[in-house]
Amino acid sequence: MPCAKPPLPTTTLRQARQLRSGQTEAEARLWYHLRAGRFNGLKLRRQHPLPPYIADFCCVEGRLVIELDGSQHSPEGDAARTRYLQSQGWQVLRFRDNDVLGRTDAVLEAIWNLVSGADPLPNPSPGGRGA
Repeated sequence: MPCAKPPLPTTTLRQARQLRSGQTEAEARLWYHLRAGRFNGLKLRRQHPLPPYIADFCCVEGRLVIELDGSQHSPEGDAARTRYLQSQGWQVLRFRDNDVLGRTDAVLEAIWNLVSGADPLPNPSPGGRGA
């Protein structure tokens, strides 16, 4: 018999719902491209609880977390969050809000490169490095 997950604390669920209804402009823009399988069929969730955190975007099947960092974020706090999520087996991609708003295609390409296993930087020499 499969092991059932323990229920999330009510406050965590409430906070996740509040974050979904009060999304930032950058979150709304990225969610437009990621929602409903629009991103090459990839299933993502927004404001998904991963206690003790709530991930901005999460692909459970791919163990991927996408975080958007605005002016309210601190580098120390973000680094601690990333370390924790990685220790739990999640890959973490972080983008600045300004990048999502000004370079949406580049952000989507970076996400796709990670989930598809593509080399993030194309190799210009046909024989490999330095050939």
